[in-house]
Amino acid sequence: MNPGQSAPNIPSVAEANVRIALAEDVGSGDVTAGLVPKSARATAWVTCREHAVICGQPWFDETFRQLDPAIEVVWLVHEGQQVEADTRVCKIAGPARAILTGERTALNFLQTLSGTATAAAELAALVTGTGCSVLDTRKTIPGLRQAQKYAARCGGMRNHRNGLFDGILIKENHIMAAGSITAAVRAARRTSHELTVEVEVESLDEAREALTAGADILLLDDFSLEQMVAAVHLNQRLAADLPRERAMLEASGSVTAESLREIAATGVDFVSVGAVTKHLRATDFSMRFSLDQE
Repeated sequence: MNPGQSAPNIPSVAEANVRIALAEDVGSGDVTAGLVPKSARATAWVTCREHAVICGQPWFDETFRQLDPAIEVVWLVHEGQQVEADTRVCKIAGPARAILTGERTALNFLQTLSGTATAAAELAALVTGTGCSVLDTRKTIPGLRQAQKYAARCGGMRNHRNGLFDGILIKENHIMAAGSITAAVRAARRTSHELTVEVEVESLDEAREALTAGADILLLDDFSLEQMVAAVHLNQRLAADLPRERAMLEASGSVTAESLREIAATGVDFVSVGAVTKHLRATDFSMRFSLDQE
């Protein structure tokens, strides 16, 4: 997704994700939950075992809705809220079999998306006050791209393009196939004039060519801090000379938590970080279950 575009319909995304996940886990039926009397009812509490940003409630709720609409989930925290270790986050009540069946799937979504949102929040906090935003990438878990991009937003990051269909990103091989940066940008304008055109550049000379060709965004690939500052100044000078708005600049490549603040201070508009969705560490949750007394 290009920065600033509208988000997809999360309930429909959650419904589709959960349907696939339950089919994968439940298959022809939960034979272990079948050991519990059909009439039994239960109450369960979910606790977050570490500091985290809570994310994934729509997927958690949808899991139990698809299994049995009689299950009630009561959240004790808000989506996107930061919590401390050992915080109870929700209560679940209803038919015991369905709660047991949904436990792993619901927690898988909650731990994955909370882990993504927590990492996103840590990075977003590092650029506070710089005027720069941190972007996610397409380096996501297959099938969970919209879920992880939603989690990145919950953590305070912004989304890049959703996929290959809603934004043009011209990279080295595209340039080689087209013949030049200028030719690639011109082709993009002819075929997809309504889409944002971004060009990945590896030098200041390439940056100059892309800006002169009319790219909307430049992706500065593995630029040093000094090169980023020079690209910012080049962009400003050309915007003053050419009859067009200033292009946006995105830094990418080898970005770490330690270097992020310095990169943001160079004057670039965005820093993209694939690690937030690719190098995922799930948040630790536990569910404690008890049968209700009849």
